[in-house]
Amino acid sequence: MFLRCTTRKKNGKEHRYWNLVENRRVAGGQVVQRQVLYLGEINDSQREVWRKSIEVFEDGRSAPRTVALFAEEQTAPIDDEQVIQVRLKYLEVRNARQWGGCWLVCELYEQLKLDQFWAERLPPGRKGTRWDLILQTLCIYRFIEPGSEWRLHRHWFDRSAIPELLGSDFRLAESHRLYECHDLLLKHKEALFTHLTERWKDLFNAKFDILLYDLTSTYFECDPPIGETDKRKFGHSRDKRSDCVQVVIALIVTPEGFPLAYEVLAGNTSDKTTLRDFLKKIEAQYGKAQRIWVMDRGIPTEEVLAEMRNSEPPIYYLVGTPKSRLSKLEAELIGRPWEQVRPGLDVKLLAHEGELYVQAQSQDRVSKERAMRRRRLRKLWNRLCELQKMKLTTKALLIKIGEAKKEAGRAFGLIDLELPNPSRSRKRKPKTKRSNAKKPKAKLNFSFRVNRAKFRETYRREGQYLLRGYLAQQAPATLWEYYTQLTEIEEAFKNLKGDIGIRPVFHQLPHRIEAHIFIAFVTYCLHVTLRRRLRDLAPGLTPRAVLEKFSAMQMIDVHLPTSDGRTIILSRYTQPEADLQVLLKQLKLELPEQPPPKITVSGRLAK
Repeated sequence: MFLRCTTRKKNGKEHRYWNLVENRRVAGGQVVQRQVLYLGEINDSQREVWRKSIEVFEDGRSAPRTVALFAEEQTAPIDDEQVIQVRLKYLEVRNARQWGGCWLVCELYEQLKLDQFWAERLPPGRKGTRWDLILQTLCIYRFIEPGSEWRLHRHWFDRSAIPELLGSDFRLAESHRLYECHDLLLKHKEALFTHLTERWKDLFNAKFDILLYDLTSTYFECDPPIGETDKRKFGHSRDKRSDCVQVVIALIVTPEGFPLAYEVLAGNTSDKTTLRDFLKKIEAQYGKAQRIWVMDRGIPTEEVLAEMRNSEPPIYYLVGTPKSRLSKLEAELIGRPWEQVRPGLDVKLLAHEGELYVQAQSQDRVSKERAMRRRRLRKLWNRLCELQKMKLTTKALLIKIGEAKKEAGRAFGLIDLELPNPSRSRKRKPKTKRSNAKKPKAKLNFSFRVNRAKFRETYRREGQYLLRGYLAQQAPATLWEYYTQLTEIEEAFKNLKGDIGIRPVFHQLPHRIEAHIFIAFVTYCLHVTLRRRLRDLAPGLTPRAVLEKFSAMQMIDVHLPTSDGRTIILSRYTQPEADLQVLLKQLKLELPEQPPPKITVSGRLAK
């Protein structure tokens, strides 16, 4: 194996992307290359670490050695009455099941000490039910192959190595226990938040002085609930499913992606009504501290921002601002010079009424927005030209213009349309016997032109952002970096709805719906822990790609019949391939010992 670099130029800058590649010899003596791992853009020190790992692996490979086995027809060279011969020709391999991915998630679970946390709070039930292990099973299942609890019971559990890894059996997958476990979780939510923040501080020296706050929604394909207390309501859908009821999820994460808290709200909750309660929640749980809240526009209100400025100690914030406010401050900003933060990014600073306004202009964003505007405006113009040539009724024309408006988006506001007046219709002539023949439709005259004033204003403001903050002295580059980190919370929502599979939700009871989201949150904490560990190795490595590598490791049962009618059962996980061995070394993980052998007596396992 070796490292291979591919070069790509983007915006005049050269980017180098690295892959871990191995050579394979095929028929005819030819050699082909297989990409083992995509590492992305890695720095020099990371590249040297990977290269040393490859060298150690290649140099440290042990040579194969030959061992002798005694078949049934041969006599063992030991004269002992206790010797039992193995009937090798009847050897069987059974029950291949998932092991590598399950073991990796168990390792992450133990690194966060969630096994200890839940063992203290979920003691065994009256019949010996291990609720803590059932919860761990649910988290492993949601991380690897998310689905319904019924599917876990009927299909997935028997195809996994959970019994060997957790030292239990099918009692962990009994259907009613999987659902009843949901009833025990929500009362420990605040304690879990505190435990996780302490673990991330110990593992990664995580800091929680910058908080990113945003909301998303998840929908339910079911009939609208009748109860007033049910949180499933119709509301603004971020998933573009306004036909379904939904709940709103408010989430706080750090710039590194570590979640600090979340809350499940009614589906018709307005974004601007949520911030005040979350400020009180974080202050009550973690105490007062100098934190910076970074939010998008539409979340805070003027009243809440004033409360944040006047609190003791003051709560700092950085908020995106609508471009309408840029019009109000344009006269004061236009005379100030641009300051270059970095190549391609310029800012202007303005102190106004106790707040700091930051006008930022990104050259990359300018090019992108102008290209999008040109494409949409050109398509809209061509479509309107086509409609001018068509013979349409007034109703059909308005429908087609509405379709063009929806596709053009904001570019439609740059066009002034003069449509025909529908009230001016021709007087109907009295019907005659020969009036059955259809008359050709007349073309409707309408005109359109570019609104030059709006076009100039749009052209001037493309690629510009106006940020509003109440902060201590910070460099302009730092303020811009804070705001761009909002992409981290968007990534969290993407992972919750993608890799973690928070929807569809198969529960109907309100408290179990919230418990389902709670389990998805715990699983996301495992996901972000793995991603943080991978970030130091190579930015291109994703948790899903690593999980797929580990999932290639299976556990199988080797059945060896003996001459006295018994069967020796060897449960063995498959040995990792070369690429996975390198990955294990980089993650500093060691595989456990193989499970001890078992032997059957009269078809049953001997104790």
